[in-house]
Amino acid sequence: MRDITTSKEKLLKKIRKALLEKRDNPYPNLEDLPHYPQNDEILEVVFAQEFTAISGQFVFCEDEVQFIENLLNLADQHQWHKIYCWEPALQDILTRYDYPFFETDKDFDQAEVGLTLCEALIARNGSILLSNANMAGRRLSIYPPVHIVLAYTSQLVTDLKDGFKHIKSKYGNQLPSMITTVSGPSRTADIEKTLVLGAHGPKELFVFLLDG
Repeated sequence: MRDITTSKEKLLKKIRKALLEKRDNPYPNLEDLPHYPQNDEILEVVFAQEFTAISGQFVFCEDEVQFIENLLNLADQHQWHKIYCWEPALQDILTRYDYPFFETDKDFDQAEVGLTLCEALIARNGSILLSNANMAGRRLSIYPPVHIVLAYTSQLVTDLKDGFKHIKSKYGNQLPSMITTVSGPSRTADIEKTLVLGAHGPKELFVFLLDG
């Protein structure tokens, strides 16, 4: 008699048979193996290399004075006049050096730069770990065409799992409702496979890394 078993039924039969048969794990130590090759470079260098490779712009600053100087030079070069900053710790730095900024969302539709802090920097893939737990919320890192992040060397971690561990340690059971990673400026290649930056978010992304 002709076998009328469908391909789907044959596949399910094989799966049932495999589940019933007890076999030793052929790769018992797989989870303990590193996913990436060993890299002996310091995290600052690893992050800078990976971040710039995905069109991010990286600036290392030895102190707050150098941060302000670099920010002034960039603003003058790009003719930025509407820089928005909503996080108190970052506002304190700008105020200390008389750097002008918008501290409310007045005329936010005209914002040129969003200046924020971050949760961590993921060195392995050059990503920035952000959350909405601070005053910058969700909008400041998304709406303005330029996003500038001030981070500290103490916030550098190797992998994403280390970043999540930091988040868990910092917030405990009160995790932010939004946790995300940003890997370079927003981009799309949907139209004729041509890469376009700034398609659905900032077209320029800067990280100022401050020693500390």
